Amino acid sequence: MNNDIVKGFDEGKEESLRIRLEKVERVPGCLALHLSGYIDAYNQHYFQQKATMAVEEGFTRLILDMRGVNFIGSTGVGGLVSLMRTLRSKNGDVVLQEMQPKVFEVLQLLGFSRFFNVSDGLEESIAFLTKAPPVVAFPRVFACPICEVKLRAGRAGRFRCSQCRTILALAETGAVALG
Repeated sequence: MNNDIVKGFDEGKEESLRIRLEKVERVPGCLALHLSGYIDAYNQHYFQQKATMAVEEGFTRLILDMRGVNFIGSTGVGGLVSLMRTLRSKNGDVVLQEMQPKVFEVLQLLGFSRFFNVSDGLEESIAFLTKAPPVVAFPRVFACPICEVKLRAGRAGRFRCSQCRTILALAETGAVALG
C-alpha cells in the first residue's frame, strides 16, 4: 500500500518503527506519515531514510502523526530537526501531530519544542501547512526588545545590540528573540 504512494517504501521494514503513508489531497505536496513504535539511535537512520524517500518523491509538506510513538530519544529528535531543515530548504515544512505528552516533554527538555509546528489534529496540521509564510525584506530595521534602540540587519541571524550588548536572534520572518 505504501509503495503505491512512494515507490519502494515498504522495502526493508523495521519492526521497532512502523510507518503508514497517506496522501493529504487538500494540500499540494502533502503526505501524512502515521508512525508507531519508537525513534531512537537504533532506528533513526531507518526513519531518516524513509522520510528522505518521501521528500525525493516530491512531498515537501509532511504531517508526522505521532500518536503511536511512545518514546523518542535525542537521536530521534535530531532526525526530526534534520528533516525539518531539509523540508524548509525546499519551501516545505513538517507538523508533529497528536504527540503523546511524554514524547513532547523530551522535545521540551532538549529545547526543540518551539521550533516545530505541533498540532492536535488533521485540521490544525493543514492550517499550519497552508498558511503563507510572511515575506520580510532585508535589510530590516528593528527595535531591541530590551533597550528599544533601533538596529539595522542586512540578513537574518544573531546580532548584539549596540546599546545594551544583548544578543538577539532575527528570524527570516522578521521575528526578534533573545539569542
